[in-house]
Amino acid sequence: MLVLIFFTGCSSARISEKERVKRTGEITRFYRVWKGTPYRLGGTTKKGVDCSAFVQRLYREKFEKQLPRTTKTMAKEGEKVKNRNDWEVGDLIFFKIGWRKTHHVGVYLGRNRFLHASTSKGVIISNIDSYWNSHLWQVRKVL
Repeated sequence: MLVLIFFTGCSSARISEKERVKRTGEITRFYRVWKGTPYRLGGTTKKGVDCSAFVQRLYREKFEKQLPRTTKTMAKEGEKVKNRNDWEVGDLIFFKIGWRKTHHVGVYLGRNRFLHASTSKGVIISNIDSYWNSHLWQVRKVL
């Protein structure tokens, strides 16, 4: 019996429903303010923002968590989540796009959706099972 408890305790911890609802609310409120903000490489404001600045700002303002400025350095933060069933609201989701393997980051919302600053549509919510699935690189837990 002790062995089972030990192994159960070492498995990937799920967040509570209360925490999931709290995170979803914070992220949704942030999205409402930033929705449609155009993408601008190097941008950090509502006049134009890139994906890493958008995620960095969301985490700083809503979760009091400081993240690095670039997607490449953000991708080293926290703990890598290997199993898709262990993804949680608020996890960082990373993609590699194109032959140059440009890095892109967003925030996982659950139900295969994520929030990000898209180069073509600005700040939006997208479905991972669309274009993004074949470009998925990794998911990281930083909260």
